[in-house]
Amino acid sequence: QVQLVESGGGLVQAGGSLRLSCAASGRTFSSYTMGWFRQAPEKEREFVSAITWNGGRTYYADSVKGRFTISSDNGKNTVYLQMNTLKPEDTAVYYCAATPATYYGGDYSRQGFYSYWGQGTQVTVSS
Repeated sequence: QVQLVESGGGLVQAGGSLRLSCAASGRTFSSYTMGWFRQAPEKEREFVSAITWNGGRTYYADSVKGRFTISSDNGKNTVYLQMNTLKPEDTAVYYCAATPATYYGGDYSRQGFYSYWGQGTQVTVSS
């Protein structure tokens, strides 16, 4: 069982930056592929970014590519999402997700790929 706790959300002006953190419980964090999703009001939850268990590969939605950076620190059991040049359309609840996967080629953008989810953290970008 893995528990995920997100933090770092808040209110920021357009063009600003935030860094989200997702702290995971459990001793096998290094065996988990991690992802970030977001859900805006009245919209479906969508994929944002993912990082493989070893940090070897990262993946991004086209809408955030070049602005967001995902990283992980296995020593701290934490995955980060650095968000720069934020836009009002980035406003959403951001969710951290994890799945035990130590292979490449997973369907990282699919919600069903992930076994565990956090409660989410609100990010609001004002114009």
